Amino acid sequence: MVPSRLFLAGWQAVLEGVRRGPLPPRAVLGPGWLLPRLLSLGHADCAKHQEPSRKKLLSEKKLKRHFVDCRRVLVCGGRGGDGASCFHSEPRKEFGGPDGGDGGHGGDVILRADGQVKSLSSVLSQYRGFHGEDGGRKNCFGRSGALLYIRVPAGTVVKEGNTVLADLSCPGDEYIAARGGAGGKGNRFFLANDNRAPMTCTPGQPGQERVLLLELKTMAHAGMVGFPNAGKSSLLRAISNAKPAVATYPFTTLGPHVGIVHYEDHQQVAVADVPGIIRGAHRNRGLGLAFLRHIERCGFLLFVVDLSAPEPWAQVDHLKYELEQYEGGLSERPHVIVANKIDLPEARAKLPELRARLGPTAIALSAATGENLEELLLRLKELHGRHVAAELQQGSQRLRWQRRLR
Repeated sequence: MVPSRLFLAGWQAVLEGVRRGPLPPRAVLGPGWLLPRLLSLGHADCAKHQEPSRKKLLSEKKLKRHFVDCRRVLVCGGRGGDGASCFHSEPRKEFGGPDGGDGGHGGDVILRADGQVKSLSSVLSQYRGFHGEDGGRKNCFGRSGALLYIRVPAGTVVKEGNTVLADLSCPGDEYIAARGGAGGKGNRFFLANDNRAPMTCTPGQPGQERVLLLELKTMAHAGMVGFPNAGKSSLLRAISNAKPAVATYPFTTLGPHVGIVHYEDHQQVAVADVPGIIRGAHRNRGLGLAFLRHIERCGFLLFVVDLSAPEPWAQVDHLKYELEQYEGGLSERPHVIVANKIDLPEARAKLPELRARLGPTAIALSAATGENLEELLLRLKELHGRHVAAELQQGSQRLRWQRRLR
């Protein structure tokens, strides 16, 4: 048993030790007190040296969760470097002359189409080019600013106001969005016979500043057009590996999805699922004009109608009217009529009247059960073959799709 006088002395030593730093010997307070004290001090030290929490960086998947097909961007070229005004200084050389170098040019801002980028969601609202460095002594020129590349998806249209400046339809296409400013001139540049000691130097010029509108038009061979809840997303899931959202309420698809249909001869057909179109879409009703532009680049169309709806044959006329009001000649492109939901009894009963009104070429199928999908795939391949032959005759470049490695 520890005497009380020794215990009080040990407690005072502990307090002094905590103030000064070292811990008291174990023999003073016994073995049971030291472990909790070490744990508490260790926890305090960890809390003291703990790094401040940092904001987690979002992954590329979360950044591109929401599809963006229109973006207004402010681009500014880099400023040019200033010219230098100085004179050569060297022993035993009284009149060295001017040796101020020119400033470097500002960097350009360039838009580049990239096949790996699928949306404009990663494009910022403002870009500024790199500035050029100032000129130096001994006729040293400043370094020009580096080029700033902005990656945009293939199919991006660049506009300034209502004027179309560029159409980046193929991967690798580039457009100089803003040019950098010219570098300033040093006093060496102004050396002349009548002015052997110029003091003049010019500053760098500011870069070009523009406000551009970027619009994405989906690049696909075929485009599926239909009213909401016609089964377009289910059909795209059935014929390709794309996974668009499927639900029983309208406007489930809020952005276009592209699926690739593979054939045995290594042929690929890109099919785009465009959000549902309603009557008056050309007057910006519903989703309106937001996604009608994604059909402009499609070589042929798939009119998907809900066979279980009342008078499904009237849907094709309404869809063609909306497309024609948006752009003349868009409804006259090669197309095929797809009557979906034939697995329902009321839909199968309307099939004879549908073919009597729209012709026997209408394809009746069920995206839910997979019934008669082979006929649609064969028709897709046939339309794609005609489209490729027409492009080759016109001399245009064929749209190629490459499978993205993951």
